[in-house]
Amino acid sequence: MPASRRLLATAVLLVPALAGCATVPKNPEARAYYKQINDPLEPTNRVFYVVNDALDTVLLKPLALAYHYGTPEFFQRGVHNVLSNLDTPVVLANDMLEGDPRRAGDTLMRGLINTTVGLVGIFDVASAWGYPKHSADFGITLAVWGAPAGPYLYLPVFGPSSPRDVLGMGGNYLLDPFSWFGRGYALQDFGYARSGLTAVDTRAGFLTDLDKIKAQALDPYATFRSLYRQHRQAQVNAAMHDEKWTVPDWYPQPAK
Repeated sequence: MPASRRLLATAVLLVPALAGCATVPKNPEARAYYKQINDPLEPTNRVFYVVNDALDTVLLKPLALAYHYGTPEFFQRGVHNVLSNLDTPVVLANDMLEGDPRRAGDTLMRGLINTTVGLVGIFDVASAWGYPKHSADFGITLAVWGAPAGPYLYLPVFGPSSPRDVLGMGGNYLLDPFSWFGRGYALQDFGYARSGLTAVDTRAGFLTDLDKIKAQALDPYATFRSLYRQHRQAQVNAAMHDEKWTVPDWYPQPAK
């Protein structure tokens, strides 16, 4: 079993295993706080936060710093665009599962334009032509159809999450054609390279922000928990409040 699949399987199995550890406080004030933050596994989550923070300090952040300062900006932008373009099948599938033809049309056009004119996605020509990028994953799809997020989770390696988003990771894996196309060392190496570059590219994009939070926040764990929830809710709201049933315009629109 590939390493990425093993990590995902571990994360999925951790949800019911950890959820069984939750206990509701008897003290009224403690119970009110417990319900407000919806983080019944906070002691365990904080342990995983410390582990992930250590891994970030000794491995991921140094790699991100080397990447950020050791490669030209146009190269970083090209890598980011290619990685984004590789996600097109998953985004398109979720747009359709959410019942949003307008977004699905934009995603399809983005994939076609950036893969061809944009040279396999190195250049984000589609955004300039009126087809902006948007977020779509199976966790958002589940939310659109009414699935609750559930309690806050902080997973080893994966970081902030929820039971709904853990299931979303599994759904994204199943929807990604690169997870199923053939076997062999070349495809395996491609998967490792894609996962590694995605991690480094994502971390490089938050170098300053994460440093500020860790330096200024009284409780970085609680701050990251709040920011994660706000970010995910904003993505869900954008998907739910989109003009779903609008027929996509098959001509360029002004970029927003």
